[in-house]
Amino acid sequence: METKKTIVETAVADGRFTTLVAAVTAAKLGDTLSGPGPFTVFAPTDDAFKKLPPGTVETLLKDPEGKLKQILLYHVVSGKVMAADVVKLTSAKTVLGKDLVISAKNGVKVNDANVIMTDIECSNGVCHIIDSVLIPPA
Repeated sequence: METKKTIVETAVADGRFTTLVAAVTAAKLGDTLSGPGPFTVFAPTDDAFKKLPPGTVETLLKDPEGKLKQILLYHVVSGKVMAADVVKLTSAKTVLGKDLVISAKNGVKVNDANVIMTDIECSNGVCHIIDSVLIPPA
């Protein structure tokens, strides 16, 4: 039986999350997201990062301990929340301490992002893939 990978190993192996992995590494969150957890990560794809205004990712990577870290922590919820449970929620508190709005009408949305794939189980939690980057409220 194949051993499950951590959230970070899963993202690296997938290939659709090179920007997310680079951001997690820059913000020094790799060890945390490779730790015991469990965590639920709403993982934006590279295409999701491309939707941001030009230059945004580069600007964020220049200040990895600041806004970039806040944005990344806004994608993480403590505990392992599978899709069957996500659809019963209207919100979830992130490890940043701010809430995500969850809607299960016409597909599942987290804030304005569509959940495009669910329940990617990892050794230390679960990932749900989203099509937009979540920006925490000011």
